[in-house]
Amino acid sequence: MELKANKKNNKQRSADALQRLLAFGALIIMFVFFSFASPYFFTFNNVVGILIATAVNGLLALGVTFIIISGGIDLSVGTVMTLCSVMSAVVVKNWGLSVPLGILAGILTGGFAGFVNGIMISKLKLPPFIATLGMLNVAKGLSLVITDLAPVYFPLETGFSNIAMGSVLGAIIPGFEIPNGVLIMFGAAALAGLILTKTVIGRYCFALGSNEEAARLSGVNIVFWKIAIYTLGGLFVGVAGVVIAARLNSAQPALGQGYELDAIAAAVIGGISMSGGEGTMVGTIIGAFIISTLTNGLRILSVPQEWQIVVTGLIIISAVYIDIIRRRSKK
Repeated sequence: MELKANKKNNKQRSADALQRLLAFGALIIMFVFFSFASPYFFTFNNVVGILIATAVNGLLALGVTFIIISGGIDLSVGTVMTLCSVMSAVVVKNWGLSVPLGILAGILTGGFAGFVNGIMISKLKLPPFIATLGMLNVAKGLSLVITDLAPVYFPLETGFSNIAMGSVLGAIIPGFEIPNGVLIMFGAAALAGLILTKTVIGRYCFALGSNEEAARLSGVNIVFWKIAIYTLGGLFVGVAGVVIAARLNSAQPALGQGYELDAIAAAVIGGISMSGGEGTMVGTIIGAFIISTLTNGLRILSVPQEWQIVVTGLIIISAVYIDIIRRRSKK
């Protein structure tokens, strides 16, 4: 029995590794194609643009990954990200407090929104789709109310924009101006990977996503761990809110809706199963780069935005269908 289980686990790891390899191969092919299609694509400035665009979506996708692996979904991450950026701006600009407190406020706002989502889903038994759809509108409305419909700009002297657009690497290695926001994303990805694979909450993510009923019968506190998982996902959304606020040097209250689709798409393309119980943070980051590279490449080729949306939608459908086929083949 144990030998059979080990063989199954090895087969699962091999399949996951193959899917990540295929996703990475698709990313390389896209880079090569767009580089030949346009001389403006593979330039330092454009690659940096892809990196900083991936930073925000990648951070959102990391938070979503915990939730999807646990068998849930979060449609509110885009507008919650906006609310987090608004709270950072309010603390720094309106209240005149320090930048570190503004960062903390943004991150904790994301964590609190995730906590509320977890309460609604685990305690009130609302379907994740409905609960997070409601939070989407609540966060969007609060952002507009708090800012009185107007953007909130950070004073230049605070240096808030350096959080995302400054370059620690550029100061160390002249000419290597990689924005700090990209480093934050990779650092967050490494931390998320450790949490997912080396901690109790990570193990329970997989347990709940694989078979929630079996986990309940084994004595797992489903309510507690669902709240913890949604809260954890919200903290990563809070980091994304701080990064996008720093990138724009402002909080834009009308921004955010639609980001959740790109975040979920990144996770799915990276091999996260929508049925739960499977996935890696490495795959999610690869998926985020695929989304950003595709969007950037199509824009450089002057493909109309409406067609860019169509292409992204088709890729998401294909990724989900491939996941369905892959899961059927295991049975």
